[in-house]
Amino acid sequence: MSRRYDVIVLGVGGFGSAACYHLAKRGASVIGLEQFAIGHNRGSSHGDTRIIRQAYFEHPDYVPLLKRAYTLWDELSDSTGADLFRRTPLLLSGPVDGETITGALRSASIHGLSVESLTSAEARRRYLGLVIPAEHAVVIEPDAGFLWVERCVQAHAAAARQCGAELREQCPIRDLHIEPGRVRVDTGTETIEAARLVVTAGAWTGRLLADLNWPLTVVRKFVGWFATTAGAYGVDRGYPVYYFELPTGAFYGFPSLDGATIKVAEHLSAEPVTDPERVDRTVRSDDVALLTPFLQTVLPQATTQLVRHSVCLYTHTPDRHFLVDRHPVWPHVTIAAGFSGHGFKFTSVLGEVLAELSLEGRTTLPIDFLAAKRLMG
Repeated sequence: MSRRYDVIVLGVGGFGSAACYHLAKRGASVIGLEQFAIGHNRGSSHGDTRIIRQAYFEHPDYVPLLKRAYTLWDELSDSTGADLFRRTPLLLSGPVDGETITGALRSASIHGLSVESLTSAEARRRYLGLVIPAEHAVVIEPDAGFLWVERCVQAHAAAARQCGAELREQCPIRDLHIEPGRVRVDTGTETIEAARLVVTAGAWTGRLLADLNWPLTVVRKFVGWFATTAGAYGVDRGYPVYYFELPTGAFYGFPSLDGATIKVAEHLSAEPVTDPERVDRTVRSDDVALLTPFLQTVLPQATTQLVRHSVCLYTHTPDRHFLVDRHPVWPHVTIAAGFSGHGFKFTSVLGEVLAELSLEGRTTLPIDFLAAKRLMG
């Protein structure tokens, strides 16, 4: 027996839950299929928190998307009553001519964003307990902060259901058929048909759309929560989220949210994953060893005692920019992938973009720099 919808969304994580919401909000009949539970910890949308910021050093073209994302996060919080977005300062630290500092200042200048430039000594005096390399420049973005990641997924999913979307959990798909003007998904127990398809499958995208042969690489990423001395780096004491560009890597983290631990990770290291369903999620000695020097030199009031950990998946494009586009052969298929470890903050706005692309074939938001054509030979 076959059931037919306007749109099928494959993968109901960060981007899929937002896409379901914005599609249903526009009146489309939509079904979201999630192979695990909604809010699961097997992909890329878990681990308590994600940094959100606007002075985007990766590329200034992200800033208009971020401005819209801020608005949509606030609207989602208001409409659901969920606490999703905590404003805190962001501290960026790096060489004065490095990618982080120059990129953030460029984005701020182009888009008229409020940021503050400090010397390392000034920053150390402001944030006692953060040991910033003497040769570094520092940029403070006051209107940054973090998102409660699992809450955001659940809020989008709840809002989608409220608008009439049907969301299926524990629903892996057996086969996907794309034909002119329609798609069919075989779940093993039924066939689901729709006029359009949105693929937001994270690390599973390459497997679902293997015919495209896009250069997507999945990597394993370790995140640790380390014990701190009592009250150190507390969010209620004004400590920022932070990102350090160092010769040994790009390290980021959050103020202490519980008064006892601090969350820290490294952004650039990459261990390729051949099968997203067979990822080593245990703690390995090299996971902690990568973070130990940073903890000891930059965060001396933290310890190297690991209290808990999380493993997530990045899906990289070659240039580390997102892939958001319609399928090059099947225009009724819309794809969002390759978020390269910096995408979650955009889920609110890219859910809107995916709905517009799927239903109208275009969007008013500036995403040309994320088009798939740049990845094709």
